[in-house]
This record gives sequence, structure tokens and C-alpha cells, in this order.
Amino acid sequence: MELRENKMGVMPVNKLLISMALPMIISMLVQALYNIVDSMYVSQLSEYALTAVSLAFPAQNLMIGIATGTGVGVASLLSRSLGEKNYEKANTVAGNSFLLAIASWLLLVVFGLFFSKMYFRGQTEVVEIAAMGVTYLRIVTVASLGIFVEIAMERLLQSTGRTMLSMVVQLVGAIINIILDPILIFGRYGFPEMGIAGAAVATVIGQIVAMIIAIILNLALNKEIKFAKKYLKADRQIIKEVYIIGFPSILMVAIGSLMTFSLNKILGIFTSTAVAVFGAYYKLQSFVFMPLFGLNNGLVPIVAYNLGARKKDRIVKVIKLAMIYAVGLMMFGFVTFQYVPEALLSLFNASDEMIEIGVPALRTLSLSYIFAGICIVSASVFQALDKSIYSLLMSAARQLIVLIPVAYLLSLTGVLDYVWWSFPIAEVVSLAVSLLLLRKVMRDVSRVMDTPFESSAN
Repeated sequence: MELRENKMGVMPVNKLLISMALPMIISMLVQALYNIVDSMYVSQLSEYALTAVSLAFPAQNLMIGIATGTGVGVASLLSRSLGEKNYEKANTVAGNSFLLAIASWLLLVVFGLFFSKMYFRGQTEVVEIAAMGVTYLRIVTVASLGIFVEIAMERLLQSTGRTMLSMVVQLVGAIINIILDPILIFGRYGFPEMGIAGAAVATVIGQIVAMIIAIILNLALNKEIKFAKKYLKADRQIIKEVYIIGFPSILMVAIGSLMTFSLNKILGIFTSTAVAVFGAYYKLQSFVFMPLFGLNNGLVPIVAYNLGARKKDRIVKVIKLAMIYAVGLMMFGFVTFQYVPEALLSLFNASDEMIEIGVPALRTLSLSYIFAGICIVSASVFQALDKSIYSLLMSAARQLIVLIPVAYLLSLTGVLDYVWWSFPIAEVVSLAVSLLLLRKVMRDVSRVMDTPFESSAN
């Protein structure tokens, strides 16, 4: 029992990282497959439909960012509490994570009902695109309870080392979504043809089923956490600690959504097809980045637990391993985008114009992958070590200070191909900032310790 409860502090580091991350990587790959399949079916409706979903992405991404950012705070705080053997605090964190999920959902209900039209009017003057986008966005926001509770429950499983169960939750949700997409979009097997609304309904049904399974798995199998009514009371201090860690992560996603929103407007000056290309790219790049996010989901509780257990050598070793794996994943993505961009775009029923714009776009955008792996791992390390503000600084430097201004300046040339270069330029800046901050953080963590870390790398 002792070994099972404390594997994050005693299992050999490489084996631990793989065992924690591999289930999350698999589930993230299925999520990436869903993202692509969803857009493939939507693109069969029309290029306008694909553009509508692409324009909805920043808002939808922000919604998921609120859930995952809160989850980052919960996972880090809960893992550290378990490492410190503070089980009462861990239980309170778990209870408050559910309350925060409900509150976040209510916030998105308000946005979906009252601000969806305003959101699309700010991005496009094409009435048909805006109408389809509003339909899609209202459904995925108003019925978003599933995604908020699902992610909250997944983080509880991950925080106690049960990443295999978290994988099951994500797999079920994504597979249901993939199955329902063509049925509801095109009206098969007796179901009505719902078009773009069908894609949204398939999404929320998958999320709700996944939520139910996540709750059941936590209640039945997550024995490190006690679920009781007394822990379902808002604890101001716990909520404060969760968002001290997690809020920078939410802001990072918000910055990313603002970047996507702004870039869509810049690209829209050239043609709506450029927006569709960028939307297709975001779906395709999820096959590269989702596994990396899965790696990070395995990394964060390991670092947080060993911070609480005061084991510096294990922290350093797992960070180095994660960076090696991350660079490998990014290089695979880089090679793929360089050599088969036309085949990738063909998945989205791409027109000749979309192929003409998209091939050079994908090749240029993927240059940023050479630098991205270390940056993304560093951001997760900052979150696990209570330095989430540094993750925020990295994101702001990359996307607001560099990427958008550079993209705008390059757009003034009137050459669309130049705009894509803003991504690799921004990633180089991000790499420099992340390496400087990581060096500082590791020094700070060592310096503030009252007693030496236990040397226990395996």
C-alpha cells in the first residue's frame, strides 16, 4: 500500500514518467483524432462551415482553457498535499474542484446566450458564416457542464497517479463524439440532419458521458481522496491557492484565444479561405501538440509531488527526460508537415485555392516546432513549482508582444505567405525567455529550502 500510494516519490523516474504520461498521450491522440474528424465532416458541408468552426475556436478554446487551467491548480495543489501527507487538505481541494467546475459552467452559459452574436459580428461580415458560427457556439457553451466537470474529475485521477483511468474517460468521450458526428451532421440511421448543429450536439453528448464515467471512477476507485458533503463547501483559502497556480494558465489560454481571434481578423483581410486554412492547421497540429500536452499532464503531478516530498534530484531528472521526449515529438511533427502538407489539407475537402494557400503555410508554421518542445515543458514545470506567473510571461511575450504585432506588420506587405513567418519568429523569442526563466526558477526552488533535498534519483 505504501508503494502504491507514493509511487511518484519512489518509482524510477523514467518508468514513472512513461507510466504517468503514456495513458494521457494515448487519450490526447484520440482527442486530436476527434478534432480532425469533426472538422473533416464539417468541411463536407461547405468551406463556410469550416470557417465558422474555425472562428468559433478561440471562444471554445477559452472555455476549455478555464477548465484545464483550474485543473492545473487543483492537480498541483492536490499532488503537493498528498506529498506532504496533508490528506484533509487534499480532500478539501477535491471538493472545491467540483464547485469551481459548476461556477465556470454558469459563466459560459451567460456568454453563450448573450454574447455569441457579438463575438461573430466582430470577426466576419459574411452572414452565412456568422449564422452557422452562432448556432455552433451557443450549443457548445450552454451545454458545457460536461466538459467542466469531466476535466475536474480527470485531474483528481491524475493527481493520485491514476492516469490510466483518466485515459479511459477521455477515450470514451472522444469515441462517442467521433461516432455521433456523421450521424447527427448528415442525419443517418433515422436521426434528423442537423448540419453544423449536429457537430456541436455530438461534442456535448460525448462530454456529458465522459463526465458521468469520471464521477463514477472517482467515487469507486480513487481511494486517496474522500468524497464527503463537508468537503463540498467553498473554502476561500483553497480557491485562492488553486487560482494562484491555475489562473496564469487560464490567462495563457486567454492570450492564445486572443491571438487566434486577432490572427483570424488579419487573415480575413486577404480571404476567408486563409481563415479556413488556419483553422485546418490548428486541427492538424493537435496531433503534434496533444501528445506533448499528455506528457505534461504526466509531468506536473510528478514534479509537484516531489516538491512536497523535497526530492530535488527526481525533479531535475524528470524535467530533463520530459524535454528530450518533447523535442522528439516536435521533430516528428516538423518532418510530417514539411513533406506531406497537401495530403494533410486534403483531409478537409480542400479546394484548389485552399491547397495553394495552405501548403506554404503549413511548411512555414511547422518551423516553430523546432523550438516549441522545450518552451511547452518549461511552462508546465513553472506551474508545478508554483511559478505559474512565468508561464504567463512566456505566453504573453510569444503571442501578444511578438506574434500578433509581427503578423500585422508582415500583412502590410500585402503578401499572405509572409504572415505565417510570425510563428517561428515568436517561438524563437519564447525559447530564449523560457530558458532564462527556467534557470532562475530552479535556483529559487533550491534556495528557499530550509533543509537539503533528498537525493533519490532512480
